[in-house]
Amino acid sequence: MSSGSSGDLDALLRVTSPTYVGDRHPDVAFGVHEGPVGRLILAVSGRGVAACSYEDENVVFERVARGVSSFIGPDPRRLDPVRRELDAYFSGRLRAFTTTVDLQLATPFARTVLQMMLAVPYGTVTTYREIAGRIGRPRALRAVGNALGANPVCVIVPCHRVVESEDVLGGYAGGTTAKERLLRIEGRHRPR
Repeated sequence: MSSGSSGDLDALLRVTSPTYVGDRHPDVAFGVHEGPVGRLILAVSGRGVAACSYEDENVVFERVARGVSSFIGPDPRRLDPVRRELDAYFSGRLRAFTTTVDLQLATPFARTVLQMMLAVPYGTVTTYREIAGRIGRPRALRAVGNALGANPVCVIVPCHRVVESEDVLGGYAGGTTAKERLLRIEGRHRPR
């Protein structure tokens, strides 16, 4: 680990401490949400939710520090509305997130794919092939899969609604159990 990474870890530990009080609100609110599909790491910038990730907290923190802003800390006024929407979604009371999404951690190609996912309705599924066709790249199945696998805003940008085929569920950043649970919340059951 480089000394820069050690400093980032020290900063993460300091600003995520429950006793941290900064002079001003951070550029990026950072926190954790425990839900029925596991632990989600949240990062909310001034533009919207930049991360809702199953990845390790330190990995997400470093990615946000490099790609969004290094002034990161707890900020309940920005995190709590996202947490409330996630809770409402998990309990089946919310079908569409109203929170704004900030996709600056995604590549330009991934942004195109993820924007397309925002149009996939609650309770429905699509396939990698259909998404590739919709973005005008019908042979880019693997690239579409990679973009979905790197989705920095899981659950809110519903990449769990993509299946390989009628009979095959396909992968998911949170694992197949989480994917099955999310689809069940939406009234969909595992493909045969």
